Order: sequence, then structure tokens, then C-alpha cells
Amino acid sequence: MAIRNIRVDGDDILRKVCKPVTEMTPRIETLIEDMYDTMYEANGVGLAAPQVGILKRIVVIDVCDGEAYTLINPEIVEESGVQEGDEGCLSLPGLVGTVVRPDRVVCKALDENMNEITVVGEGLLARAICHELDHLDGILYKDKTLDGLYSVDAPKED
Repeated sequence: MAIRNIRVDGDDILRKVCKPVTEMTPRIETLIEDMYDTMYEANGVGLAAPQVGILKRIVVIDVCDGEAYTLINPEIVEESGVQEGDEGCLSLPGLVGTVVRPDRVVCKALDENMNEITVVGEGLLARAICHELDHLDGILYKDKTLDGLYSVDAPKED
């Protein structure tokens, strides 16, 4: 297990579409372990493979709800409601922006054993799922902000 370098805004890999995972390999297992280590070390709630330089459709999420989620080849199959709130990103350190997301999502994916799973996310988990899945298609949350980005150290202007 290792801490990997997190790619930051401006790195071309963050704008690329990731490829599906077709089989679990020792290399993918190590990647997933490293992604968790990297996310926790950076105090994040989610991390997508392209953020550590790997163009695979894998995300890890832990919003401190008692469960950590490994989502391989995830897709949102249902969404409802609306929430508006500030988001940050490990690939845009020190910045936040207001983004509108669904308040509830249903996500189908494969887990680390390549078994089909369904994750129902509400509130912060729904936001994290949407945010991380965007990374898999080369989309950053700054592309969706209502008023642009601002520093976490500076108050937001109205």
C-alpha cells in the first residue's frame, strides 16, 4: 500500500475519459488499496482513478457514514431531488465552489470482487458519487459551479 501523487488541475489526464475495468487483477487490487490510502492521507471523502494518473473507471468513497464504497464501472441509473452546496476537490486544493447536484442517486457498479452492487446515496453520499463519477468522464466540479471558485480561506462574496 502506498500514497500516490494526486494530479492537480491543469494535468491533461484529468480531462480524459476513463476505460472500463474488465477483470480484477493484482494490479487493480493494489490500485484500489493505494487509492484508499491516498484519499485518507489527504483527508478526502472520495477519489477517482484519474486523480492518481490511472485512466480506469474506479472510484473510492468514504463519507464517514460507517461504510466505504469501491465502485468499479459505476453508472448512475436514477436521480431525484436537488441540493445546492459547496464542493472541494483534492485535484483543486484550497478551492471550493457551489454546485447543484441531485439529492438522491442510485448507482450500479461492481465492487472490489467484481460483484454487481447498487448503492443508494442521499445528501453528501449522493454529492460524492456524482462528483467522483464526473472525474471518470473528464469533468471537474469547477465546470459546474454556479459562481466560479473561491479560496477556502476567503469568505464567499454575495
